[in-house]
Amino acid sequence: MAHPVIRILPGHDKRLRGGGPWLFSNEVQMDKAAKSLEPGTLVRLVSHDGKAMALAQFNPHSLICARVLTRNTEAEIDTAFFARRFERALALRSRLFARPFYRLVHAEADGFPGVVVDRFGDILVVQINTIGMQRLEALLLEALDRVLAPAAIVLRNDSAIRALEGLPEEVRVAKGVVPATIELEENGVCFFADVLKGQKTGWFYDQRNNRAFAASLAADQRVLDLYSYAGGFGLLALARGAREALLIDRADHALALARASAERQGVADRCSFRKKEVFEACEELIAEKARFGLVVADPPAFVKSKKDLPVGLRGYRKLARLAASLVSEAGFLCIASCSHLVAEEDFAREVFAGIRAAGRGARLLYRGFAGPDHPVHPALPEGAYLKFHAYALD
Repeated sequence: MAHPVIRILPGHDKRLRGGGPWLFSNEVQMDKAAKSLEPGTLVRLVSHDGKAMALAQFNPHSLICARVLTRNTEAEIDTAFFARRFERALALRSRLFARPFYRLVHAEADGFPGVVVDRFGDILVVQINTIGMQRLEALLLEALDRVLAPAAIVLRNDSAIRALEGLPEEVRVAKGVVPATIELEENGVCFFADVLKGQKTGWFYDQRNNRAFAASLAADQRVLDLYSYAGGFGLLALARGAREALLIDRADHALALARASAERQGVADRCSFRKKEVFEACEELIAEKARFGLVVADPPAFVKSKKDLPVGLRGYRKLARLAASLVSEAGFLCIASCSHLVAEEDFAREVFAGIRAAGRGARLLYRGFAGPDHPVHPALPEGAYLKFHAYALD
């Protein structure tokens, strides 16, 4: 099949030759023909001397103007093409996990630019964040049906990042019927999620391993779960022997899911909930002289753009100070950042400064990242967005 040709400028093909899946607008010949292409058009990328290098989805209006689909420039991009990639992603997750609850596709790392697919048993939740893949939505859904034959598919195309590609936000059931809440299993414990109205795709599988580590510290402890969402940290801690847990979140809907999960797990009598902004709630708990053997803070992204970095870093320092002030003597603090713009060394520096500002000493026990169902493309280190640190406080 003939595709429009996009020529890479001399000396600007190093990124592509090194395995990178993106090209930026200042790396290609953005002539009149290129600018006139409809966003999302499938193109053939060629070097300045005419050597075909890849097939990519092209958007002349985006800073990331080309997203590589395949290095095989003769490949046919059809249902079978995507089905093979879904089969490869499924084979990996089936080796990693005994139960069908995980991220099935993690964007470029699995060969699907800007696409994530989370699996909740026989329900799939798909998020498409690029216009190129949006144009191929029908092929993607057909391929998913061919590989997994799910009972239902939800399109959670409500990410703010879609605006950068000129895409509207929407939530739509593409196949089947989806209940208001669904049950999932993680670390051997059942939880409830809302894949239609919950945050992101309804659950944060990326914290699976970090939840397990935090829970390993929880036996006989009083636990505080800040930014609890649907209770992933706090309720697993109870399942692993915590005496009691207080879950704090500002969203009624999130706390309702956590309450339902607590009932399902049979730990509701050891669990309490507080609807509050976390900083305000921490100040109140400090005034109450409350103390917890394990405090977990898993906030939303404090840094969503580079201009937010100074304020966001101060936010992590303040959160660490407040959280550390609530840790009992010889207790534990776990704190995370999901802001990809925050370097781990900067996160570690600010967290430790916050711990010191609380008058506490600390030993770093564990550094965690996203689980293996969230692989990182080696040429996109920014994909390693999640940082999770666990400290023993003095």
